[in-house]
Amino acid sequence: MASAERLARWMRERVHSAGARGLAVGLSGGVDSAVVARLAQLAAPGAVLGVLLPCRSDPQDEQDALRVAQHFALPTLRCDLSAAYDALVSAVQPAVEQVRGPRAGPPDPVHCRTVLGNTKPRLRMTALYYAASSLNYLVAGTGNRSELAIGYFTKWGDGGVDLLPLGRLVKSQVRALAQELHVPQEILDRPPSAGLWVGQRDEDEMGFTYAELERYLADGPMGVAPALAMKIERLVRSSEHKREMPPAPDFD
Repeated sequence: MASAERLARWMRERVHSAGARGLAVGLSGGVDSAVVARLAQLAAPGAVLGVLLPCRSDPQDEQDALRVAQHFALPTLRCDLSAAYDALVSAVQPAVEQVRGPRAGPPDPVHCRTVLGNTKPRLRMTALYYAASSLNYLVAGTGNRSELAIGYFTKWGDGGVDLLPLGRLVKSQVRALAQELHVPQEILDRPPSAGLWVGQRDEDEMGFTYAELERYLADGPMGVAPALAMKIERLVRSSEHKREMPPAPDFD
């Protein structure tokens, strides 16, 4: 596993090669964002901004994000996006329903929840890039290898960033790095959540644990039960488009 020093050096090189002045990190209150925020401080001392973007989200998320910022003496910017989110949904949702028409029947509630949930990280990323671009900072993403492998991120939301310092680390390695960096224990103890809606938990939504996913990533299909291997492989295939640039025709 790459050391904190090596990851910070890599981030510093990315900042310099881009001609940027520093790094902006969205603070969610989770362990991944805490680790990236601290690595960013090591990479660009005095040139890191933690951005808090509550958006119809659990108040505990913001409290934990502030705990991280205070623990590491990290400058922060706070922008409540709830009103912007409400305005966007109230404008787009009726227009979509008009296109659907009455014959389509009632929308699937699970699909609707996912659509609304994914709108939040896309809105947050818009705000995060506004802040970062205003300061000539790069946006440091917080996705890890476990999430990236199965597409457990929002396309053009939390997946739309300038660099992914944790992209080669599985969740357990991120947690080990968090301990090395002295991330508060309360943050380490938090159940992983993407914060798409109140009460949302990563492992509940994925349908398996991070430990099971890591066994698959380490040992392949033989490392987990056959049914689970099929489920993970299905997620990998269906999310391939998230890990690639948009395709273009390859003919003249």
